[in-house]
Amino acid sequence: MQRRAAAIYVAFFLVVGAASFSLIATASAPQLSFENPDHRLNQGDTFTVGDQEYAVSGISAEVESGGGGGHGGGGGGAELVRSGTLEFTNESALYTVEWANGSSVTYENQSWTVATDNGSETVTLVENVNRTAILQNDDDVENETTTVDGQEYVVERAGDNRTLIPAAEYFPAPETREFDVGDEVDNVEDNTATIASVTSEAATLEYVAPRTNEISVAHHANVTVGGTTYFAHFPDNSTMVLTQEFDTYHAYEEETATQTRLTNGLWGVTILSGVSAFFLLGLAYMPSRY
Repeated sequence: MQRRAAAIYVAFFLVVGAASFSLIATASAPQLSFENPDHRLNQGDTFTVGDQEYAVSGISAEVESGGGGGHGGGGGGAELVRSGTLEFTNESALYTVEWANGSSVTYENQSWTVATDNGSETVTLVENVNRTAILQNDDDVENETTTVDGQEYVVERAGDNRTLIPAAEYFPAPETREFDVGDEVDNVEDNTATIASVTSEAATLEYVAPRTNEISVAHHANVTVGGTTYFAHFPDNSTMVLTQEFDTYHAYEEETATQTRLTNGLWGVTILSGVSAFFLLGLAYMPSRY
């Protein structure tokens, strides 16, 4: 009688455990979809917010290894991470260029040394004379200068004779360019710049030109585009959805959380039923003292 009753209870717990496990196995995960998203985009597509045009420059799907601490205490598995990039061009972006006092800059395809004077708000460019090139291009002089009694000379050759010419007399006087605050300077990074300010440390130049900017878009995160905040969703590896249906996503999160709680509860019932059935079966077959 004892074993017969135990068998009935064991069968009961097995049925309960199997039923709860079948509910886990057949349950479907909540699906996130938006009925009327603001933008459904593929790579290369463009859209406009306000007066600014934006382009989808990239959509990526990369498998990343997850961290430890998953269910069961094992190492984390791989996770598919989707993201995208938007590009837009600001046609009147402000650029700044700094000419530090004493530094060398390239202007009009020549090298110049910068000299600043914050008292007069003037910046002067002094040409860097390429002495080496001048000497190498003159067959009548040696390729290097020489110093005699602390003075630099150019050595001129005339047969076996050598004549010393003071370097200051041989080399041309460097050209200078002078600019005041407010003056325009051509050919600064292929643009026309304006002297914005001059200090004893540097001169600051400004110019306006197009600039391409990027906006990173993460899966299931908010992104601000042109002052408008969207929720970003990547339903597959090649599509980017931007929407303001935030309530739809909040409802999806709540549904997902509810299903997780129910699934965890069913796993508890399944495990507890199995343990109970095993325990009763063991008790039923314990040898009796009487």
